[in-house]
Amino acid sequence: MIKFGLFLLQGIPEMVGTIGLSLALAGIPLRWGRILLTGTVLAMLIYLIRLLPIAFGLHSVAGLLLLTLFIIKTTNIPPSRIFISVFASFTILTMLEIAVHEAFFFVTKLNSREVIDNYPLWIELGMPQAILLIVFAFLAARFKQSQEGAWKI
Repeated sequence: MIKFGLFLLQGIPEMVGTIGLSLALAGIPLRWGRILLTGTVLAMLIYLIRLLPIAFGLHSVAGLLLLTLFIIKTTNIPPSRIFISVFASFTILTMLEIAVHEAFFFVTKLNSREVIDNYPLWIELGMPQAILLIVFAFLAARFKQSQEGAWKI
């Protein structure tokens, strides 16, 4: 139960940032209430998918597809643009994770196995990219023109 709580502590902000950035890149106005609700639901679904006996990393593919489907069903934006914006957001998330982890390991001189085995530390290590994704979502929304009537709901 503690692992689930820790996962959500980092997973929800990460999904909120990913959703916000995906919407902003697609030119969809950010509605933070919907984004927070969807981020919470997707974080829980991804956690459940991670528990399944499937290859590691498939939860990310599932998250990408679930987020793409959600945005397609709730907006009037062409699916190709939605897929590109979601894929770009996940790519940015991946690059942020690599950069944050590499910088952390360089500064602390800790072994990656030591950090992964320390679950609370591993979760804390994910917070900088979650925060950066949310900041990027705000910046993208500010500089990219939003389309009126983009939301169906």
